Amino acid sequence: MQQIQAKRRMDYQAPDFTVEQIDLTFELDDHATRVTAVSQLRRCREGATELRLDGEQLTLVSVSVDGESWPHTLEEGQLVLALDQAECELTVVTELDPANNTSLEGLYQSGGAFCTQCEAEGFRRITYFLDRPDVLARYRTRIEADRTRFPFLLSNGNKVASGHLPDGRHFCEWEDPFPKPSYLFALVAGDFDRLTDTFTTASGRDVALELYVDRGNLSRAEHAMVSLKRAMAWDEARFGLEYDLDIYMIVAVDFFNMGAMENKGLNIFNSKAVLADPQTATDDEYHRIESIIGHEYFHNWTGNRVTCRDWFQLSLKEGLTVFRDQEFSSDVGSPVVNRILAVKTIRNHQFAEDAGPMAHPIRPEQVIEMNNFYTVTVYDKGAEVIRMMHTLLGEAAFQAGMRCYFERHDGQAVTCDDFVAAMEDASGVDLSQFRLWYSQSGTPVVTAQEHYDAEQGRLRLVLNQHTRPTADQGEKHPLHIPVRIQLIDREGRDVPLICDGQVTDPVLNFTEASQEWCFEQLPGPVVLSLFDNFSAPVKLEQALERDALALLLAHAGNDFARWDAGQRLLSDEVFALAEQAQEAVSDITLDALRAVLLNDQLDPALSAQLLTLPAEATLAQAKGGLDPETLHLARRQAMEQIGWHLEDELNARYRQCVDPAYRSDAEAVGRRALKNACLFLLAQSGKVQAQQLCEHQFKTADNMTDRLAALNALNQAQLPAAASAMAEFEQQWRNDPLVMDKWFSQIGTLPGGDVVAKIRGAMDHPAFDLANPNRVRALISAFAAGNRQAFHAEDGSGYTLLTDILIKLNGINPQNAARMMTPLLEWRDQDAERQALMKAQLQRLAELPDLSRDLYEKVSKALG
Repeated sequence: MQQIQAKRRMDYQAPDFTVEQIDLTFELDDHATRVTAVSQLRRCREGATELRLDGEQLTLVSVSVDGESWPHTLEEGQLVLALDQAECELTVVTELDPANNTSLEGLYQSGGAFCTQCEAEGFRRITYFLDRPDVLARYRTRIEADRTRFPFLLSNGNKVASGHLPDGRHFCEWEDPFPKPSYLFALVAGDFDRLTDTFTTASGRDVALELYVDRGNLSRAEHAMVSLKRAMAWDEARFGLEYDLDIYMIVAVDFFNMGAMENKGLNIFNSKAVLADPQTATDDEYHRIESIIGHEYFHNWTGNRVTCRDWFQLSLKEGLTVFRDQEFSSDVGSPVVNRILAVKTIRNHQFAEDAGPMAHPIRPEQVIEMNNFYTVTVYDKGAEVIRMMHTLLGEAAFQAGMRCYFERHDGQAVTCDDFVAAMEDASGVDLSQFRLWYSQSGTPVVTAQEHYDAEQGRLRLVLNQHTRPTADQGEKHPLHIPVRIQLIDREGRDVPLICDGQVTDPVLNFTEASQEWCFEQLPGPVVLSLFDNFSAPVKLEQALERDALALLLAHAGNDFARWDAGQRLLSDEVFALAEQAQEAVSDITLDALRAVLLNDQLDPALSAQLLTLPAEATLAQAKGGLDPETLHLARRQAMEQIGWHLEDELNARYRQCVDPAYRSDAEAVGRRALKNACLFLLAQSGKVQAQQLCEHQFKTADNMTDRLAALNALNQAQLPAAASAMAEFEQQWRNDPLVMDKWFSQIGTLPGGDVVAKIRGAMDHPAFDLANPNRVRALISAFAAGNRQAFHAEDGSGYTLLTDILIKLNGINPQNAARMMTPLLEWRDQDAERQALMKAQLQRLAELPDLSRDLYEKVSKALG
């Protein structure tokens, strides 16, 4: 395998030249688009005489400086010019083939429309340029195209001109008044349906809102528009941030590598993150759309107005903006359910990333292919780091830090250290040790020891923290960890936290390898709840008996702590079944779940989460060494027994949650979630009545949430009616790609030994397209990441299937391939036989003669 040099954060150097203004002209053509880029260059470093411009897969037509043809060379993907001028005008003309650009980076076509994706380094596929985030320029863009095929010509900023051209063509010109890096450039040309609205800012400015979707999908765009207006109002109310252009546009396209992109004023979205109506989208998808709409809008300030100096600082914008979108979702929805969803992502995926060959801090130190660092560590652990800062400072001081950050750095490309410094200076809190969260990788393990003195009425708590060596770092240091705690007595009552005779803050500052606290004036034995609301992204080792966990589940003052205790209780049951330490789910756990079902005062959405067992990925992370098949069967056994023993309570709660007609309000969404959680457990019991209930719901449902829940319950319980339900679903929706993604995902997550054959068969379905990331993720990623039992089949067929797909995608869309291969990276966590099978597939990839940089980085680290 050829060695490819990594880039290092410590080697950062400011650019020798910068671009202050760029005028772009696009003459759009399917196979021969011509791009003329006129840049106003300025030398930044005295004595610099060589200009190097990034470019990939371009046909260079001409280069001129100040109107004269200029000598140049092409060296390893760079255009090199000798320049003596302190300032000059550089004109570069390139030609592109968008129709054959299957990488979905740069300028490409989606369903006949032209669109762009320039983050992280896609602009270099459009023209030769200083394609780095610390070069901020003002953009003026002219687009020329056939006016019948492409009536809408869109780009960043505000529209300044438009008109007709000869030969049935037309043009449109856009000007963005705000300097931005090249990764925020966007262009769209196509024929769409358009939904329009307006938003009046707090200062009284009217902003035009436009949402573009494929013809025929206008009725499915309303929720996205409502979400956008809600996000704009929330950002003003919570952060005091107003939108700054005259127009805000969103375009939904079918072919897109990510969920969406925050290009200034023109957000390009995966259609999956925009289109929804009750018949085709689930409640979870409605929530996801609102979250992503908010996320990309919030980037206008945290990412666009203040951007990254270099790509190693990616969490500066992404971690902060994920935190903001999580806060948005919590403020307009259920705080506890949104917190649970965020923590599931950390436990299911981020902890595994920390433990694998791609381990890295939220601010990586080196990188081969930047696309590989759009990770759950940078995004979601990055958000947890921001949340810890918020916990330590409090809302008022955190907001003061945000204001300081914008006042200092608006219009600049800055670093994570700049953000932390603003927080320190505005709050007066020393965050020196806290900065280690940015540079240290790995998941801290916190061990809790409790020593109760009944005579003195005291509890001594000793916490130890240890971060194991990771693939990228051997030496680890103690971190500043905020530990939010609660004490409750054996009757479930809250107990005051008293240390040294004073009521103490519920957030402990844990900064040493080992540290202790003593709580006094206790009325009797207490149960200690640690890391309430997941106050830090750590693994907790705390010896709590099942009765103590059941007490927390019933009485903890923090709803998240209740859910967390329930997850620990259910995990303990699964592990005991897997290790044959017991034959049945204990009465303590059954009684605790029965109490949940009988509690009409609980938020139904929270009850649904309390009834849902931890995912197999979470269980595997919590207790390594368990055979995937054994773990799967033990989890299923636990669900079967819960469904069997609580049949009456589950049925009663199910019927209480049935609404006569579909509603979309939060209360109705919560009831649907609880109803379908009950249905799933009833189906797992395998009883005939449960199958009949699933069939009835599937056939009579007036919304996709209920219909898909019934289909999933039939499939996961392997009930006889599953096959006919799958056939009926496919027949009804075979011409709707986004709904068919749900059908493909059902196939990918089927239990049983023949799933690989079924997946290969599904790839021949007319709706499946290997070049479309949504289709591939729906079928193949659902299998590899969400069906551990089948993926880790003893014969290695799951590993072979994934590798076959990766080899094909290597030549079509390397970025998508690299994101899908993550399950193969965990080969060292398996038994010797599976390790050998997985390693053999990694070696197949390593031997590819044209292995992409995207896959090379992950394969080389996995085998290294």
